[in-house]
Amino acid sequence: MATTSRRPKLVLNAEQRSALEQTAQSRTRPQREVQRAQILLRYTQGQNITIISHALRISRVAVYKWIDRALAVGTDAALKDKYHRPKNPLITEEAKAWVVSLACTKPKDHGYAAEVWSHRQLAKHVHENARAQGHPSLAHAAKATVQRILKSQALQPHKVKYYMERRDPQFDEKMREVLLVYQEVDVKNKAGPDAKDAPTIITVSVDEKPGVQAIANTAPDLPPRPGQHSRVGRDYEYKRFGTLSILAGLDLHDGHVTAEVHPRHRSREFILLLKALDAHYPPGCTIRLVLDNHSAHISKETMAWLATKPNRFFYVHTPKHGSWLNLVETLFGKMARTFLKHIRVVSRQELKDRILLGIAEINQAPVVHRWKKFEVLNT
Repeated sequence: MATTSRRPKLVLNAEQRSALEQTAQSRTRPQREVQRAQILLRYTQGQNITIISHALRISRVAVYKWIDRALAVGTDAALKDKYHRPKNPLITEEAKAWVVSLACTKPKDHGYAAEVWSHRQLAKHVHENARAQGHPSLAHAAKATVQRILKSQALQPHKVKYYMERRDPQFDEKMREVLLVYQEVDVKNKAGPDAKDAPTIITVSVDEKPGVQAIANTAPDLPPRPGQHSRVGRDYEYKRFGTLSILAGLDLHDGHVTAEVHPRHRSREFILLLKALDAHYPPGCTIRLVLDNHSAHISKETMAWLATKPNRFFYVHTPKHGSWLNLVETLFGKMARTFLKHIRVVSRQELKDRILLGIAEINQAPVVHRWKKFEVLNT
């Protein structure tokens, strides 16, 4: 039979009791503080130590400990842990530096198949090689230990962040040339079509969008229904019919798009685009093309055809790995967000027809694409 504790009663004023009750019911405070508040509240209500121990599923020793602490220093101090001086770190700074240096290498440099470290593999390598490298403090290092070391240096060797290497030694010069063209076009566009010095040079941004997939459903799409389905339902299986490439020229003056759609994008397909541009614009003007260094643009076959059209076309090349400088990329982005998004067809021919239809819709309400930042020209 449980006996009454011989310890004195814990006397609380209204403020202390309210604070304990709030802590005991809190879902955000540390669990240890919530449990201690519950112990003290039950004790003030006259509950037996054994009853408190069973109700909270903790030992009698723990119940005695926090009651004695509250009786000695008060309820506020009893809820908190005493300050204790941490032990001297077992892992030396040299050992941590060794882990960091390992994280800055690749697993394949150490005989593994992986390209980048995972925390688990790095921790395994550390505790297997720590003694041989003179760092016995890491001989039993767990994955969490390695994670803390890496976190202190803001290292994430398990992730890859892509960047674009400037492999063109004339990158800045070519970029400046392209931006000067855009600035010139912007000035002429602002002058308006009624200007006396109407331009005899038409600037067209040209590029290819390869790999547009012709994909078919294996089951009909389910239309959305009010109160039942908020979106289109689509079976996850599909069929492939191959891919198409979109070759497009974007007029930077009026937004008109000239395009060709073919299964491949070789020199002969590019020449078809050049012929379409030649047919679209008046014979007396020069067509200035902003384009990259794709082999089809500078092949012998293309050069031979251009030789039959002297003074008709003029190239302005973007730098290598500088396709983002080509304004036609914004057109391809618009296509991807509009009529190419979630597209399903029954054949590659249908995909071609719908791409051409989408381009025709763009040409019904053309939008002039502009380059808005010319700060580099002032540096």
